[in-house]
Amino acid sequence: MSRAPAKAAGEVRIIGGQWKRTRLPVAHKPGLRPTPDRVRETLFNWLGQDLTGWRCLDAFAGTGALGLEAASRGAASVLLVESDAGLAAQLETLRQRLQAGAVRVQRGDGIAALRQCQPASMDLLLIDPPFAGELFFPALQAAARAVAQDGFIYLEAPAAWTDEQLVPLGLALHRHLKAGAVHAHLLRPQQNATDM
Repeated sequence: MSRAPAKAAGEVRIIGGQWKRTRLPVAHKPGLRPTPDRVRETLFNWLGQDLTGWRCLDAFAGTGALGLEAASRGAASVLLVESDAGLAAQLETLRQRLQAGAVRVQRGDGIAALRQCQPASMDLLLIDPPFAGELFFPALQAAARAVAQDGFIYLEAPAAWTDEQLVPLGLALHRHLKAGAVHAHLLRPQQNATDM
């Protein structure tokens, strides 16, 4: 009697673009919490489906779902930063399988990667750190410096961020969605928050 192959810990799918419906494996790792499909779909509806030419950084890449979704929709460069060696290796394998020339995988610290960006150089910064840590404020602080004047910062957090928390960083809330335990925020530099 043959047995079914052992199922992976789970998977998510790329929703749109050239790699639409590509499955991404989800490993059993503490704190790894892939962005739900519905939330990713909403985010890319907010941003527009075509990200041709965008420069993106996914600072806590995990499964790579957010950054690869951006690359699938035409982003010119996507840096996936992941501190876990196993997840970083999985991302590199996936990058090669997709022949994703615009994507780079870097094993390392997401906040350090954000701090290394040139000022106002990035069109989209994806910040989805483990909810248990104290990474949100330093990540947003670095992202606020790195984001282009007309760019966006996506923040996924366990609680809503208020104007009182965002204004000192020079950021403003552009869109917000709550889905289960996840608060999805699309942030912009303050002077552009009302432009759209």
